[in-house]
Amino acid sequence: MYNKRQKQNLCNGTKMLALKHIAINSFNENIVYLHRNCVAYKMDEIRFLTKVEVHGGAQPLHGFLQIVEDENIVTPDEIGLNTEAFEQLNLPEGTIVTLSLTPPPPSLNSIKRKIAGNILSPAEYNNIVNDIINKRYSNMDVASFLVASGAFMTPQEVLSFTQALIGNNTVNWDNESIVVDHHCLGGVPGNKTDIILTAIVAAYGLPIPKTASHSLSACAGVADTMSVLANVDLTEEEIHEIVSENRGVLSCLRNLEIAPANRTISTVERQIGITQQQHLIAEILAIKVAMGVTNLLIDIPVGPNSRIRNTREAMQIRKLAEYVGDQIGIEVEAVITDGSEPIGNGIGAVLEARDIMKILRNKDDAPQDLREKSLFLAGRILEFDPKLRGGQGYFVAKELLDSGQALEAMNKIIHAQGKAPQPVLGNLVREVIAREEGTVESIDNSRINKIGVLAGAIQNPGAGIDLLKKVGDHVEEGETLFRIHSMSQSEFEYACSMAEGNNGYTIA
Repeated sequence: MYNKRQKQNLCNGTKMLALKHIAINSFNENIVYLHRNCVAYKMDEIRFLTKVEVHGGAQPLHGFLQIVEDENIVTPDEIGLNTEAFEQLNLPEGTIVTLSLTPPPPSLNSIKRKIAGNILSPAEYNNIVNDIINKRYSNMDVASFLVASGAFMTPQEVLSFTQALIGNNTVNWDNESIVVDHHCLGGVPGNKTDIILTAIVAAYGLPIPKTASHSLSACAGVADTMSVLANVDLTEEEIHEIVSENRGVLSCLRNLEIAPANRTISTVERQIGITQQQHLIAEILAIKVAMGVTNLLIDIPVGPNSRIRNTREAMQIRKLAEYVGDQIGIEVEAVITDGSEPIGNGIGAVLEARDIMKILRNKDDAPQDLREKSLFLAGRILEFDPKLRGGQGYFVAKELLDSGQALEAMNKIIHAQGKAPQPVLGNLVREVIAREEGTVESIDNSRINKIGVLAGAIQNPGAGIDLLKKVGDHVEEGETLFRIHSMSQSEFEYACSMAEGNNGYTIA
């Protein structure tokens, strides 16, 4: 470590600054903090150039400049880095580093061309993705790219974008001729078929390295629900070992160095609330190819309050996914399913995990809609095996589930990944009742999801909604439609207030 006098001597006239960690998380952006009276630069010099490079580590670090006036944050002879940037630079505090101002990356010109309505080349998509990976883009730059390209992309452009996203690090599965996976486009609360079908497919013997994400907008992502059962933060080596021994795994993408630009792009998409079909297909296929998957089943739920609203839109997605898959060497089959109402009873990680284990244990009170959809999807995946022909997959999947072999496979996967401590279900409970007698005509997916989110389901696995009535059920006035579970009084009150105004149920 350097004392203040040594730092001042090094900084004077040399534009060198002492490194300081500023414990701020900025959602995948590298932020550089300089004092307004910085000894290295006059503020006039950096009025318009806010993109900088920090030199001193193994590689230059690209960041975005913020000016501070409080010397308790950084002094004039220091340079502050937020947590993401500090970890990336990987140097101790006090290290003397240099700073240079950098112009905007040339690939931003391609975004301007896209805004003007031009078709971008594969090289342009490569340059854009590389700049995103190397943190040369701010989140605002990424958002500009997503909005510009979301206006229109040709199938060839989607292919170019997918190939750029795959990156250089792909998982090799040695002598496996078939490696399978499944992805659901989402928008349907409680739809955790992924975990059940992973157990069935692993029991059959096809390797399934299932990768998933934590949710940022729904009550629970697949990784959130699986983390109730087992550790999902696995390395690439651990995934390889578990699949080799148990034929299946369910891991979070967070710790994997595959398709690295996806992490930043997905974060920005959620921040701006925009996910275009073309981007979605490119991101899904890039991750699966990088993971070494050879055969992919895509579930496209369709419903008035689902992510995909109509069959026409679903068909467009299916054709695009199959086209891009053919070009990059992955066999893609897309199926269109009913997304008009929540699937299963539980919404929220603990409640969903409960439903999953009931199905795997063949309990009488297991949700039959989730069981049947899981069997249907698992059967289609099993039919990637040339030894099975049309229609056989479902019956093989059902036998593996009914016989307990799927449960045994799941228990092995849980043990291999590391059994998770059992979280508790939220103890703040409100029963939402029917205001009239009749038949449940519809359930609004987006409303139910929002009530669950307000109850705290994203932050707390024990929060969520337990559905007691589904579409087609007869209800009496005063009968319970669903229960809200929460672990926070303020979140509980928000969720109850929203359910009071509109509970998402239409009763005819």
